[in-house]
Amino acid sequence: MKFLLLAMVLFVGVFIGMEKAHQGMQDMKGYEDTSLPPPVHVSEGEDGKIEAALLGSEINHTEELAQKKKELEDLETYNFISSMGKTFSSFVKEATKNIIDFLMGLFKE
Repeated sequence: MKFLLLAMVLFVGVFIGMEKAHQGMQDMKGYEDTSLPPPVHVSEGEDGKIEAALLGSEINHTEELAQKKKELEDLETYNFISSMGKTFSSFVKEATKNIIDFLMGLFKE
């Protein structure tokens, strides 16, 4: 939890630093330069939706998530790591069962 909290604080600090650097460059030029967009831009659209841009590229999570979900549903791949984990799990389960059965057999006699 501490690591995640520190990573988030550091991540936010980077964007704050980028914004301060952008403001400093604008102050140095003395005028608003449209070719130099702000690193993080958040605004409310005409339809009430919040629009965000990060480093000049628009962020639209709803469309991206829907597209990725559809791609994952369409993609039926064989996951080697998952199958190895399932095989190992069943092996450990059977080995543990056999060991317990063996030990219980020793105590019954």
